[in-house]
Amino acid sequence: MAAAPAGRQGRCSGRARARAGAQKSTAQAGEPEAQAQRQPTRAAGRSAFRGYRCLGARVVGLAGSIIETRRPERKRVRGPRPGRGAGSAAGRRRPCLVYQIFLSLGPADVLAAGLVCRQWQAVSRDEFLWREQFYRYYQVARDVPRHPAATSWYEEFRRLYDMVPCVEVQTLREHTDQVLHLSFSHSGYQFASCSKDCTVKIWNNDLTISLVHSADMRPYNWSYTQFSQFNRDDSLLLASGVFLGPHNSSSGEIAVISLDTFALLSRVRNKPYDVFGCWLTETSLISGNLHRIGDITSCSVLWLNNAFQDVESENVNVVKRLFKIQNLNASTIRTVMVADCSRFDSPDLLLDAGAPGMPPRRVFDLGSGGEDEVAGPAPAPVRGKEGLRRLLDGLLDGRAQSQLSERALETKVAELLAQGRTKPPERSTADARSKLLIFTTGCLTYSPHQIGIKQILPHQMTTAGPVLGEGRGSDAFFDALDHVIDVHGHIIGMGLSPDNRYLYVNSRAWPSGSVVADPMQPPPIAEEIDLLVFDLKTMQEVKRALRAHRAYTPNDECFFIFLDVSRDFVASGAEDRHGYIWDRHYNICLAKLQHQDVVNSVVFSPQEQELLLTASDDATIKAWRSPRTVRVHQAPRPRPSPFFSWFASQRR
Repeated sequence: MAAAPAGRQGRCSGRARARAGAQKSTAQAGEPEAQAQRQPTRAAGRSAFRGYRCLGARVVGLAGSIIETRRPERKRVRGPRPGRGAGSAAGRRRPCLVYQIFLSLGPADVLAAGLVCRQWQAVSRDEFLWREQFYRYYQVARDVPRHPAATSWYEEFRRLYDMVPCVEVQTLREHTDQVLHLSFSHSGYQFASCSKDCTVKIWNNDLTISLVHSADMRPYNWSYTQFSQFNRDDSLLLASGVFLGPHNSSSGEIAVISLDTFALLSRVRNKPYDVFGCWLTETSLISGNLHRIGDITSCSVLWLNNAFQDVESENVNVVKRLFKIQNLNASTIRTVMVADCSRFDSPDLLLDAGAPGMPPRRVFDLGSGGEDEVAGPAPAPVRGKEGLRRLLDGLLDGRAQSQLSERALETKVAELLAQGRTKPPERSTADARSKLLIFTTGCLTYSPHQIGIKQILPHQMTTAGPVLGEGRGSDAFFDALDHVIDVHGHIIGMGLSPDNRYLYVNSRAWPSGSVVADPMQPPPIAEEIDLLVFDLKTMQEVKRALRAHRAYTPNDECFFIFLDVSRDFVASGAEDRHGYIWDRHYNICLAKLQHQDVVNSVVFSPQEQELLLTASDDATIKAWRSPRTVRVHQAPRPRPSPFFSWFASQRR
C-alpha cells in the first residue's frame, strides 16, 4: 500500500524534472538578451541600494545619538521583558523616536525614507513634520499662518518647491538691441516685446515660442519702442515709443496695431513719453500732453482717444480731454495705468506680519475738503491764501522783500492761483463700473515720489460729448486728485494684481529724514529696491516691503523696471542682472533668474502662472517654467495600441 504513492510521486517528480529541463534550456537560449535587458535595472537597483544604505546608516546614527541623549537609568524589574507587548511603553515610544529622527532630516531625505516601510511612510507624511520642514526650509516667520487656500503643509511645501517658474526652457534672440518691455495677451496665446532696436515683435506662446510678426517703427521717426499693452478682447495692441530728437527731448507717440492684419490703425502724440499710455476700454486709450507754465510749473492733460480715428464726420469725437492736473516743482505725470474696481473680489491678503517699527507710507484723501491722513505724521501746513496774497502785493509794490528763492516763490504763486481754479473731485455713490486712473507724480522734485489716484466715472469713459472747440470755459480749471500716496523715494516700477485690488510699487528710498531744498536736486536714492504693497480698496499700505533686488543708476538717469503679479507670486527685474520671484503670502524670495545684463521687464502668463518671461539689456528674452511643468512636457507619451493605430489609419 505504501509503494503506490511512492511510484506516483516518482513519476510526478520525473515530469517536473522534464519540465524544469525544458524551461532551463529555453532560459539559457534567451539568457544573453534577458541579461542585457536586466543590466540597466540591476545598475539602478545597486545605485538605489547604495542610496538607501547611506540613508539607513544616517538614520541609525541619528537614532543612536537620540537614544544616547535620552537613555534613562536602567533598573532591574521582574516580570515580562519590556517591548514584548504591543501596548508596552517601548512600543508606544517607537513612532515618537522615528518622528524625532525625521525632524533631523532634510525634505528630500524624509521623502526617501518614507519609501522604506509603511510605518516610515506614515511618519513622512505627518502634518506637524512638514510644518516644521516648511518654516525651517523657507525661513518663514513663525507668526505667518499657512495660506488660506492650502490643503496641507506637505502640499504647500510642494507648491513653493515645484511650481515656481525657475527652469530656463528657451532663449529668444531675435531682437538686436536691449529688450525693454514684455506684455501678454489676456488669453495667454500671444505676447509682445519692445526694444531699443525700434521694433515691436508679436510672438505665439506655444510649447516652443515662435515669432509671428515684427513691426519696424523707424519709418515713423521713432527712436525706440518702450511699452505695449493688449486691449481687453486681444484684437488691438497699443505700442508706445520715443521720438527721435535731442537727448533731453520728452516727446513720444502711441501706435495702435491690429492683431488680425497687423496694420497700423492710428497714431497719437504722447508727451512726456514715459506716460506710456494705456487702454481704458476695448476701443479707447489714454495719452498725455504737457504744457509749460513757468520754469518749474506745468500742466499735464490726459486725453481719451478713439483707437479708430478714420471718422469722416466732424461732429463725432475721436479725442476728448479727460483730466487736467497742475504740476509743481518740475514734476510731471508719468506711467498711467487703469484699475478696474469691479474686479475687487479677492480675499484680503494676509500680509500683516512685517518688520516691526517700519514707518507706514502716507495716504491722503484729497477729496474731503482737506488732507485726511490715513496713517503717518501730519503734513506740513501750507501758508494761507490771504497771507500769500499780501506777500505778493508787497513784492509788487516794493514794500517787502522775499526770503524765498525764485523757484520757491514760483511754486507758492502757482499754489495760490490753483486754489481758486481747481475743481474738487466728483463724488458719486459706490459704482462697481467705475475705474481708477493711477500714475506717478510728485510735489517736491522732478523725480516721481508720489502715486496719484483719480476715479474715472462711467460717463467719462467715452469720447461722446462736445466736439473740440466747444466748452472752452472748462479749460480754466484744474482737476483735483482723489488720493495721493507718498512713497518717500524714487518710484521705478508699478504693477497690479490680477484682481486689480493690490498695487505693487518698486521704489528706491530716500535717506530717512531727508528734506528737498531744491526741486532740481532730489535726495540720493538707495541701491536696494523696496517692493511696496498698497490696497486700493482701503487706500492703505500693507505694512511690509519685499526686498532682495538692487539698482545702481542715479536719480537723473533712473529708468523704469517693470514688475508683474500673478495669483500667488510677484516678480520683478533688477539692475543686478537677475529677475526675482517672491511669494505674495509668505513674503519670501523663491527664485533668482540670471541674465547677462540688466533685467528690464518680467511678465507671467495670465492663464498659467508657472510660465514667466524675462527681458534684458543683453538683447534676449528668456522663458522660464516650473519644474513640475518641465517634467510633464518631457514625459514620454504612451504609444497607442496596434488596434487603435490601425483604426486611426483606416479613418484617414
